[in-house]
Amino acid sequence: MSKESKQGLEALRFSDHNARTDIPTESVKEISAALNVLLADTFALYVKTKNFHWHMSGVHFRDYHLLLDEHGDQLFDMTDSIAERVRKVGGATLRSIGHIARLQRVEDNDADFVTPQDMLSELWEDNKALVLHMRSAHTLCDEAGDVASASLLENWIDEAQRRSWFLYEISRG
Repeated sequence: MSKESKQGLEALRFSDHNARTDIPTESVKEISAALNVLLADTFALYVKTKNFHWHMSGVHFRDYHLLLDEHGDQLFDMTDSIAERVRKVGGATLRSIGHIARLQRVEDNDADFVTPQDMLSELWEDNKALVLHMRSAHTLCDEAGDVASASLLENWIDEAQRRSWFLYEISRG
């Protein structure tokens, strides 16, 4: 190995983000920030999906109730992977519900009653927005050479697009 290569590895090893990653420090900050907002959105969408799951009513109750339970499981499963990815690249992640509330872009719905049709439409819009936010994070990861985060985002985009597709089809009336 050349002297320059050894020096480059040495500089990388002692970078200010504790040599957890080969991703540049500034990119770690940007990726961590983007993934933390995505994590907050995912938690918020999870809670909203479970809220609608718990309060579903009407003639299609069973089908919608089960669908939203499946969607909630997918969202909850994403949360740990997102947070662990932030840590793997050298960032810090969310620490509280208050932190989630400060970062989330998904709007809560605290209404006493929401029609099943409105629930499905609202979740459809939220999932579409989540896809756009994930694409933006994907671009950021691509630019930084963070292929692992980009790869995870591709799978989550596919899952969100599937949720959106189902919600769109059943909300068409």
